[in-house]
Amino acid sequence: MELRCLIVDDSPYFLSAARGLLEREGMVVVAVASNGDDAVRRAAELGPDVSLVDIDLGGESGFDVVRRLTHETGLEPATVILISTHAEDDYAELISASPVAGFLPKTRLSALAIREVLGRTP
Repeated sequence: MELRCLIVDDSPYFLSAARGLLEREGMVVVAVASNGDDAVRRAAELGPDVSLVDIDLGGESGFDVVRRLTHETGLEPATVILISTHAEDDYAELISASPVAGFLPKTRLSALAIREVLGRTP
């Protein structure tokens, strides 16, 4: 089954690279967003199967965006994954307290890694 994905990151370079990688691996990237308002709007319109949200969105906290996504759009926490260039240990307590399925370092981003976090391995 194809996973429909929303990627939320403030780096246009990362958005483009991540979209290309995931689409080559069989995922459908339905939208990208660079801030919380765009993410909430896109998620409400498109209902992605999984949303990848960067922890550090420049002037915004990815943790706040995750809360907005789950509260304002009805997305299930089990479909949201936090991503970052920082190590998971740097944010372990905040990640565990967040309504998310889990965390992926950007260096490990792949369709398979996303499926593993979601518990949807083939």
